[in-house]
Amino acid sequence: MPRHPGSPERTLRAELRVFRIGQVWLTLGIGAIGFGGFFAVNSYVAPMVTEVAHAPAWAVPVALVISGVGMTIGNLIGGRLADRDLRRTLLGAFVGTGLVLVLIGLTAQWILVLAALLFALNFCGSILAPSIQTRLMDVAEDNQSIAAALNHSALNVGNSLGAFFGGTVIAAGWGFVAPAWVGAAMAAVGLALAAVGFSLVRRERELVPPAEQPCPPSSPAVPQLTGVSGGTQPAAQG
Repeated sequence: MPRHPGSPERTLRAELRVFRIGQVWLTLGIGAIGFGGFFAVNSYVAPMVTEVAHAPAWAVPVALVISGVGMTIGNLIGGRLADRDLRRTLLGAFVGTGLVLVLIGLTAQWILVLAALLFALNFCGSILAPSIQTRLMDVAEDNQSIAAALNHSALNVGNSLGAFFGGTVIAAGWGFVAPAWVGAAMAAVGLALAAVGFSLVRRERELVPPAEQPCPPSSPAVPQLTGVSGGTQPAAQG
């Protein structure tokens, strides 16, 4: 690869200024908490399939493959949707993720329904990932290099939190379906944080006075000829 000198202005100290931006912290919270609901269930697919749906052990890898297909399709579609309308995509994906998690909590005892809902969960969750990434890049101003890394950090925190809280309710004796309700609650928090973030941006834009629009250039004057009747006519263009 050819050598690139880089920018001397992009120092570590300059990159760390990203932590002064409140919207960055808010978006990191969206990833760490809201996306954690996705992992609360995905961390315990095996016991949910075998202990709740009472399916044989060979159904576990099948359920995981179905989840992976949903994740792949969600990644392919999520980026395009985020480019078209980030706000609707992010909020809609959280709503979809929460609804799917609630349905898993209610119908996980049926293996075919559970498999379909695992596909839907991974589809919606994979739309969240590029949407959160895009949102973080938008609010990071000129610190996008470190913002791209912070997104993965936030999602890994969500992975840990989802698995932790899901395991906590299982250890408390609430059953293997309980992580779905934990995930729904985390998705609701993520939805609330995303809505607050977009609301704050809209409020800030409303407080900023609109920029003065430049006057359009005036069209060249067309000489007028006085007609016989005293009216005016535009001069003939040669």
